Amino acid sequence: MRTKIAPTFNVWNIWGQSKNLPADYEFWYMGNRTPVFQGREMARLSRVCIPGIPLHIIQRGNNRQACFASDSDFAAYACWLEEHAAKNSVAIHAWVFMTNHVHLLVTPSAADGVPRLMQALGRRYVRYFNDAYGRTGTLWEGRYKSCVIEAEPYLLLCQRYIELNPVRAGMVVSPKDYHWSSYRANALGQSAKLWTPHKVYQQLGKTTAERAGTYRSLFPDELEPAATEAIRGATNTGMALGSYRFRDEIERLSGRRMTILKRGPKAGYTRRR
Repeated sequence: MRTKIAPTFNVWNIWGQSKNLPADYEFWYMGNRTPVFQGREMARLSRVCIPGIPLHIIQRGNNRQACFASDSDFAAYACWLEEHAAKNSVAIHAWVFMTNHVHLLVTPSAADGVPRLMQALGRRYVRYFNDAYGRTGTLWEGRYKSCVIEAEPYLLLCQRYIELNPVRAGMVVSPKDYHWSSYRANALGQSAKLWTPHKVYQQLGKTTAERAGTYRSLFPDELEPAATEAIRGATNTGMALGSYRFRDEIERLSGRRMTILKRGPKAGYTRRR
């Protein structure tokens, strides 16, 4: 049976600081300025989801294949994202839906909020997409990837990274020209059903116009390459994006390490001859 979308469900219904890196940014780098996460093999670690702490999420299509083929697909995903985020008490601060992957910046209210959201959303959308295009099998590339983020000063940095995705991909010249992102909410003050502004964003001004104007002032320049690599590295490895103190606090709260282990045998290991 073909899945149908209500006639009133259209592609428009989604809408109704310093640029310098912080001093403790060296957290992500070794003395030779090589990111500690590059070129490292690592065992699969459990994902970290802590109530009240922002989380950057990326989910890709299997083999980087397209998972959105029309505006109706984007709209369906946005609708169900809103629905399941509300059911699982997950606030969504920023997003971008690309043709073969999605980025989300969220804050959960419960430890199982994000896993439940992503599972329910993923299953529902895959059923819709497979039925709509007469296909079978998986759509997503295994598990989604994520990293916890220290809200100050990294949250707005991550929002810019997400909303600049279509610009980096050469799809648009300005982020305002891409419909399926949160830029119009954060930078232009347009209301969006998905959107819950984080308190760090709300501190940008007293009014909607003031906050949007301050936020727009962050966008004239591209992100520093080091910032882009730090966000990608933290997300791909599941490590915390933040200061030493933040990393230590996440380790304490989650019981999971937040550092990349060095390759090679462990201390005390003797190779058999």
